[in-house]
Amino acid sequence: MIRRTRYVASEAFPRSRRRRAADVAFRVGALAALAIVVAPVVWVMADVVARAIPHWRWSVLVTSTVGTGGGLENAILGTLVLLLGVLVLAGTVGILAGVYLAEFAGLGRSGKPRGRLLRAATEILSGVPSIALGLVGYLALVTGFHWGYSLLAALIVLSVMVIPYIARGTETALRQVPTSYREGAQALGMPAGYALRKVILRTAFPGIVTSLLIALAISGGETAPLLYTAGWFTGTPRASLLHQPIGYLTYPVWTFWDYPSNEAHYLAFDAALILLVIVLVLLVTARVIVNRTQRFAESRRP
Repeated sequence: MIRRTRYVASEAFPRSRRRRAADVAFRVGALAALAIVVAPVVWVMADVVARAIPHWRWSVLVTSTVGTGGGLENAILGTLVLLLGVLVLAGTVGILAGVYLAEFAGLGRSGKPRGRLLRAATEILSGVPSIALGLVGYLALVTGFHWGYSLLAALIVLSVMVIPYIARGTETALRQVPTSYREGAQALGMPAGYALRKVILRTAFPGIVTSLLIALAISGGETAPLLYTAGWFTGTPRASLLHQPIGYLTYPVWTFWDYPSNEAHYLAFDAALILLVIVLVLLVTARVIVNRTQRFAESRRP
């Protein structure tokens, strides 16, 4: 009996060593993958800050662009207007599409044909290059409908580009809501629409906010669709949806670097720095909303 116990212990010891080695290897691999993801982000941010800060002027925030110099007030306001428009237009359509896919379309072969068609369309649309969407927007809206370079044409193209991300993120967030929540709401006699608004959507709110954040980040950093649809305008945005170009921050980042003057280069890096700040503000705002929502949900638990 003693010999058998020693034999089993001697067998278990190499196994435990292999498990510890596998655990260490997994942790090292995870840290390496994290470094591969984080390092390029830190490198880009550090490079932009290092190039923009030495020549930074606060006047770029309150003066408009003049030629390849001046400030970026027109581009900042135009970018904010575009983000707000994408949030309203793409957010409304994307969230409604995600709600339909999650709550009414079903999954797999048992799902409705319209649901399968809509999922396939969103997957195909998310893979279309942004420059192709910009070209289609130019041919269909700018020249086909004779809208000219305008805010509405830019908003439609940007919204079409990011709606698949919002719809898929909303559907995923809604499907992660526990089935017991739906069953509990049904057992209490809540109408389907009321339960969807007051229980399911509130629980899925953090995931929906995350999908909206991704959509805003993508649309705020796009250049090609805006070159085709928004044009470029050195004045502040006007209250006109058609026949009026609009400025945006990615234009000087893309264009001014090719000019020979140092002032144009400084303005390009200033625009890149402001874009980074806008993205960071969006990230912090989203995290605050998500944390407050989760804290509210946890305080309601029995």
